[in-house]
Amino acid sequence: MARILLTHSPAPRANYYGERALAALRGLGDVVLHSGDDPLEGEALIAAAADCALIVSFRQSPAPAALFERLPGLAAFLRCAIDIRNVDVAAASRAGVLVTQASAGFVTSMSELLLGLMIDVSRGISASAASYQSGKPPPARMGRELKGSTLGVIGYGQIAREFVRLARAFGMNVVIHDPYVRDVRSTSLEDLLRQSDYVVPLATATAETENLIDEGAFAAMKPGAIFVNASRGDLVDEAALVRALDAGRIGGCALDVGRAPDQMPTPGLAARPDVVATPHIGGLTPPAIEHQAMETVAQVAEILKGRAPKGAVNAEHWTRKALLSS
Repeated sequence: MARILLTHSPAPRANYYGERALAALRGLGDVVLHSGDDPLEGEALIAAAADCALIVSFRQSPAPAALFERLPGLAAFLRCAIDIRNVDVAAASRAGVLVTQASAGFVTSMSELLLGLMIDVSRGISASAASYQSGKPPPARMGRELKGSTLGVIGYGQIAREFVRLARAFGMNVVIHDPYVRDVRSTSLEDLLRQSDYVVPLATATAETENLIDEGAFAAMKPGAIFVNASRGDLVDEAALVRALDAGRIGGCALDVGRAPDQMPTPGLAARPDVVATPHIGGLTPPAIEHQAMETVAQVAEILKGRAPKGAVNAEHWTRKALLSS
């Protein structure tokens, strides 16, 4: 049987892979598990995968060129996530190694969290709960309703489309900025920022969108607007966000991502009383996680048959498939 390395540490394995997927993976090959608490990366990853034909990888295990160069028996590297930015796909292609990614199983999970974060900031739910829990009953404060408010969504992919559907069900007015879509009316970023009571970036993290929400963007926002980011920390200039909060320019902020390791919210921002922060849990629900984990199982099954599965990103360069039949 082919040896398959699953790079998840025990706690992430329980949360992000699960027993059903692990049992299914074991039905396909000899599965090697990572037992350490720290992410498996660098020399430790290369050593752990020394005699493995496939690696099924957690997002915290980067795949640099050295991984593909120094593991001549590696036929495929499967990422149990959409984000493959820390995988050197070009190096994998040069080495003839197949790289795959999972599809979005967290559209519902992310959309519901975004709505929850907006309601939390609008009604002061976390702040009130924290005050009560510390023994200091909070004063009653005026909140906001989503109904009738304007939501500005930047980027209109799968998550944004479902999120917009839910927001409209709540009675929100929606404006969208995405210059690459043709099936909806896209307004300019400047107009979106000027109109919106809630600003939610859902664009893909690329060089073009790095620090998309910067000093100028915060200055252009409607005074008192609420900013919510559960997409990627790379989209936001965090120093500019701090200045906007300090100046009272925006009415609050919620974050599920940031520039801390593993895309976690930056601790200094997360600790602020005017910020609601969650630890990158947007896609952490059983249906969302099982979707991606079981997809990697299906990909392994196809790869072991010598076929490039759905989710393969460099199938035309996959020359090491021959290793699986030798």
